[in-house]
Formats: sequence, C-alpha cells, structure tokens
Amino acid sequence: MTEFDAVILANGAFPTAEEPLRLLREAPYVVCCDGAARHWPQCDAIVGDGDSVPEELRSRLIQIDEQEDNDLTKATRYCLSRGMRRIAYLGATGLREDHTLGNISLMARYAQEFGVEPLLATDYGWLVVAEGQRLFESFPGQQVSIFNLDCQSLASEGLRWQSYPYTQLWQGTLNEAMGVTFMLQGDGRYIVYRTYYHKSRE
Repeated sequence: MTEFDAVILANGAFPTAEEPLRLLREAPYVVCCDGAARHWPQCDAIVGDGDSVPEELRSRLIQIDEQEDNDLTKATRYCLSRGMRRIAYLGATGLREDHTLGNISLMARYAQEFGVEPLLATDYGWLVVAEGQRLFESFPGQQVSIFNLDCQSLASEGLRWQSYPYTQLWQGTLNEAMGVTFMLQGDGRYIVYRTYYHKSRE
C-alpha cells in the first residue's frame, strides 16, 4: 500500500485483520474520531464533540461542536489543516450499514472537494477513489469491484470482465484481476475495491 501522512480511526468496527492493523501501527500520525480513542489510546489527536472521550484522554481532544459535518469529516479537515492529504481511513465500516455507506461515499467528496488522496481499509480489502486513466497493482485472482460515480465512458484492461459505464452500483461488482496489474480508463471518477487475498482465502 501507499505510504500515508495520517490514519483516521473512525468509531465503527475496530479492525482485526493484519493489513489495516499494520497501517495503524506504522502510521506517522493517528487521529481518532471521538469514541474511537478507547480502542487506540496512543493516538496523537482526538477530534469530535468529546461526548464519548474518556477523561484521561481529554488533553488530546480537538473539540469541534458544529453538527453540519460528521466526526470523520471534522477529522479530515483537521488533518488538512496540518498539511496531511494522503489519509487512510480505518474503522469506517461495520456496526451500522448507513454509516458504512455514508463513509464510503465521503471518500469521493474528500477527493473532489478537499484534494485528499483517501484510502478506506476494512478487514477484507480497501477502496480508493480514482479518476481518468489509472493503473492498479493486483495479483491473479484478486477480487475487484468498481463503482462508477460520474463516468460516461469507462473501460478496463486486465480484468476478467470488461468494464463499462455502469449505471447501477451492483453492475461493477465481483470482477477479478488476471495479472499483476489492471488498467481502468474513464472520463470521470470511480471507486475501486480490491481484496487483500485470493478468493480461495476469504
């Protein structure tokens, strides 16, 4: 995976797989969203309204009370204020499906509006926002899903099934890499999900 300026740990399901935990351990800077600090008390900063931060960690709290944005976005803005744009997001899925969908969609907002290079890692794989032509590292048998955001044209090389400008979220799911890279070419933005392991290990 790419090196990151910071990791933001959201208050969803705490990661248990090695890949996201490695990101957390090796992160140069970790920002927790409010209650997530209970899972990673050695974090560098805590961002939120502070309603679920343990007393012993409140010295690291960056309290932001406005309710227009959620804690994930507040933490992202905090990282941006410190010059951090390559951000990995952990703990942003699980527990509640509405939060999961909302947090995945926020990756596109952060990329477009904030200039962030976001990666959202789960226990099974990771999602990135891409635009135009992009070469992705892969391995034979890696499971790949593509979610079209605003492409009118979208094509692929190196996947089992040719991509096209999907109009429904499910249409680009359950594809598969054929080699060590694959290429996507679109005239807009899309989200790519890749698993950590071959399907036989899932």
